[in-house]
Amino acid sequence: MVSRKKYILTIIVVVFITAFLTLTLGNVFLVEIGQKVVLSDEAYTEMKDMYDKYAKQESVMELAKSDFLYEADEKVMLEGALEGTLAALGDPYTQYLSKEDFAALMQDTEGSYEGIGVYITASDDNKILIVAPIEDTPAEKAGLKTGDKVIRINGTEYTADQIDAAVNVMKGLPGTSVTLTIQRENSDGSNSVSDVVINRETIRIKTIKPAMLEDGIGYIRITTFDMQTAEDFKKAYADLKSKGMKSLVIDLRYNPGGIIDATVEISDMFMGEGVVTYTKTKSGEMEYFKSDSKAEDIPVVLLINEGSASASEIMAGALKDTKRATLIGTKSFGKGIVQRVQRFGNEGEGIKMTVSEYFTPNGINIHGIGIEPDIESVLPEDAAGYGYEFYKTDNQLQKAVEVLKGKLNQ
Repeated sequence: MVSRKKYILTIIVVVFITAFLTLTLGNVFLVEIGQKVVLSDEAYTEMKDMYDKYAKQESVMELAKSDFLYEADEKVMLEGALEGTLAALGDPYTQYLSKEDFAALMQDTEGSYEGIGVYITASDDNKILIVAPIEDTPAEKAGLKTGDKVIRINGTEYTADQIDAAVNVMKGLPGTSVTLTIQRENSDGSNSVSDVVINRETIRIKTIKPAMLEDGIGYIRITTFDMQTAEDFKKAYADLKSKGMKSLVIDLRYNPGGIIDATVEISDMFMGEGVVTYTKTKSGEMEYFKSDSKAEDIPVVLLINEGSASASEIMAGALKDTKRATLIGTKSFGKGIVQRVQRFGNEGEGIKMTVSEYFTPNGINIHGIGIEPDIESVLPEDAAGYGYEFYKTDNQLQKAVEVLKGKLNQ
């Protein structure tokens, strides 16, 4: 039987010979002598370098299978190697996705899954950071907040480079519970740590929450951008218009982002002909997302805060740069990069990879910086809540109404 190392070497030899024969036959000296092939020094060096790269991985796996005290599953090790390859890039948004992870991500974009209802990312200190709990989910009801850090799950410590495993543990059958150990920064700068028990549910995300306020002022909150958001927004907008809406508050507070096409489609409703956003890859390839000449002409205010990220910042940046809306609140999260999700392999796996950065119409990339509001307004830490249900105590929404009333009276 041919050994695995010899098999790998044979494959690499075939690949290189084929490549050189096809592309550079005139520059490389290839002579067949019996069952041997003579290559140029350059071709041999490149072939050997490639073999050495994969031979190290193979040697480590063989060592583990022979000497590791416990089971060393080859398939598991190979999958771990793929995960580690992308994790080594140091970008928390770039990940190898197992079959289960890929299916879960696709499910999330469709608007429902089973778990606790929270958006997370990696913090600068390699901890799992809560971007925002999803409204009306177990995470929000349990009191989780933007800026909280998940230290342990069911007593096991997890760091940001284990974020996929952490998500898998937090998700689960409705009716079961999970215990999160939360680190929270207090107003005096100190940190407190506490355990929070959360019951899992089927999370059906309602991304659009409309209401009619006073004096013909409409209100639409967008909690995230998924595949149904743009259509649902248009329906809510038409309904409010039929009720006499003359101006609109779009609430993007604690909106962690989502699908770029959805935010572009909604932004297009209020912008004239122009650029909503554009992206740029490492090679300089640019893609423009444009709006047409049709535009709703009612006054618009956008509410943003530190939990407004990614796709919500695309909308905020577009409407701010084009002076189509007034931004009220606090500085946004600052995520100005775009991930592409694609299938990988033949067993349902996938890859999520940061492939480009996006820019506002004025050519500004806000990654790590955020978007400053036109009017700063801070929601008190002890506020009972935010949104139209808490209008009497939501000072940011009150400010938005005040600004719109001023525009209508001009």
